[in-house]
Amino acid sequence: MIAAARLALTFYGDDFTGSTDVMEVLEWAGVPTRLFLEPPTPELLAERFPHIRAVGVAGVSRSLSPQQMETTLPPIFAALTALGAQVFHYKICSTFDSSPTIGSIGRATDIGVRLCGEQTVPLLVGAPFLRRYVAFSNLFARIDDTTYRLDRHPVMSKHPMTPMHEADLRLHLGEQTQRRIAAMNVLHLSQPADTVSAYWQALEADGAEIVVFDTIDDGHLLTIGALLQDLMDAHDSDQPLFVVGSSGVQRALTLHWQHIGRVAQPPPPPPLGAVNQLIIVSGSAAPPTAAQIDWAENNGFVLLRLDSARLVDPECADTERTAVVRVALEHLGSGRSVLLFSARGPDDPHIASTKAHLAELALDPNTVGSRLGTQQGLILRELLEKTGLRRAVVTGGDTCGYAARQLGIYALGALTPVAPGAPICRAYSADPRFDGLEISLKAGQVGKVDYFGSILRGSQ
Repeated sequence: MIAAARLALTFYGDDFTGSTDVMEVLEWAGVPTRLFLEPPTPELLAERFPHIRAVGVAGVSRSLSPQQMETTLPPIFAALTALGAQVFHYKICSTFDSSPTIGSIGRATDIGVRLCGEQTVPLLVGAPFLRRYVAFSNLFARIDDTTYRLDRHPVMSKHPMTPMHEADLRLHLGEQTQRRIAAMNVLHLSQPADTVSAYWQALEADGAEIVVFDTIDDGHLLTIGALLQDLMDAHDSDQPLFVVGSSGVQRALTLHWQHIGRVAQPPPPPPLGAVNQLIIVSGSAAPPTAAQIDWAENNGFVLLRLDSARLVDPECADTERTAVVRVALEHLGSGRSVLLFSARGPDDPHIASTKAHLAELALDPNTVGSRLGTQQGLILRELLEKTGLRRAVVTGGDTCGYAARQLGIYALGALTPVAPGAPICRAYSADPRFDGLEISLKAGQVGKVDYFGSILRGSQ
């Protein structure tokens, strides 16, 4: 456990699954953490979670416009920074999902600096433990044995909301903010600590407002973690150091904290054991999730395709949801596990037909995530209510955020690892029917092909 009584860190995740990823990195490294859906009050923390040393809020800003961010983010950021941690982290996906119009990391950075005070912002995206790497500011991601530059990545280059057409993070981010962007590359990070620190100071003196870090391995993360701690210690302000990045930020800090003895590595948590049935709701179009759906189909799960176009149509959404629940309950009543999905891979024609239907209705196509995710959450809620099952899975970052809110979940704690970034969590809910629910909230690209089987077994 971390030694200091003060909160070590607060963070806001721009989607739900990325937020659980941060919680997992901290928890397994010895920093007790809870993830909330809304900023907790100091009174709630003192009463229910006195032992925790890191607090996060799982958000949905990856699906918001810059204008929506300006309304949504400032009060949340203010509440989290008021908790008094040394560092506040705006957590982004390690594939840098963003654009000038949706999920703008640049706009979120501008808002964070505005609230935390003018400072040079470290931007750490690489997460080697998730097979995400940054070299000379270019972002790479690995699938199986192949590592792709992100603008050539078979998923991210074709992402339905934020396709990645530029792998150089300086150029991609430069379309989202007017702040001056500099970089510390692998050559800089291979130098002694005092040289690394001196180079950072030179960048600050030269007017750099955001600094992109390369990251290839844990050695780079350890170096960056030590630099971040120096910046935290030197940050002479009532406001925290503001950092933007993936869960590589937490990995960097905990590696450094373990290196200096501030954190002790706890024993691994035990497996939870198997359950007889599982409910899965999938809103992800990622190829790894499509492969996991294929595995489920071949291993006894009942697959039910959701009619996304009807579920996002206000005229027929409730009727469609009722029909889906009725069919799912029939299968669950026979003892089968059920997987309800809205897409099966990035080329699923239902994606385009759903957007086209929204256009016919003159509804904003950017609202498809919130409309569909809310309906999927309502479906999951009713199935859990009527069956009493106590373990479930939701896949897809936006889907997880909207679905969890339908269960009245206000906080999550990591219970046991299953795949990096996708643990089984313990849900805290004001509704006793869902308090203590074991739930996995998984990003689409995470997990082996038999991930759903691992959740059913309750082990890796």
